[in-house]
Amino acid sequence: MSDPIYFLNPNGLAEVTRDIEITVRALRAEHDAPVAFDTLFAVDGGIETQRDADRAAVAVAEFVARHEARAAAFVIACYSDPGLHAARETTRKPVIGIGAAAMATALARGSRVGVIAASSRGMPRHWRAYHAARIGAAVAGERAVNLGVAESGDRAAALDKLIATGRALRDEDGADAIVLGCAGMTPLRAEIEAALEIPVIDPCSSAATLAFAICRERGIA
Repeated sequence: MSDPIYFLNPNGLAEVTRDIEITVRALRAEHDAPVAFDTLFAVDGGIETQRDADRAAVAVAEFVARHEARAAAFVIACYSDPGLHAARETTRKPVIGIGAAAMATALARGSRVGVIAASSRGMPRHWRAYHAARIGAAVAGERAVNLGVAESGDRAAALDKLIATGRALRDEDGADAIVLGCAGMTPLRAEIEAALEIPVIDPCSSAATLAFAICRERGIA
């Protein structure tokens, strides 16, 4: 069997890892590289603050260093892409951050991107990343639903808030594509898109699609 693509959930929420796995396995074709999923437990709950992200970055980089000889690629399944650059220093294997993958996909579908954040505590960190990547001008706005990472994918707790926030980004901020700014939201993408009637981008799906394509291009299956 070929080496797997590792999908790394840096937080401490195994239930979010399970949702990510469901999404990714639905996208995997028969001859694509195998996949593996790990919860790194870098923090107790979801990643919200800069301190959380910094702790996660260390855990991600250390995991990549330990597993790079037996991996086809790595996907960092947190919208803040913690440890992306440190991980890339340790391996020549592809390392994909779901945040960067989602923004690239959104800008291929629209020209004014709106982002739904789980918590307002993470938004300053997100904006620093947009400006560092020189795409800040393409972000129409970012609004938070202020739910925990695990709650953000719970239909009863989150769906109405996610749709309402997406409508505000579309109607008030002028967004023509929406990015779900948390891996926890992955189960609800299709329902949000149906309600908003504009593209809604799930970061986990974007990163998985890219990882499978890169591995196919490299002859890894």
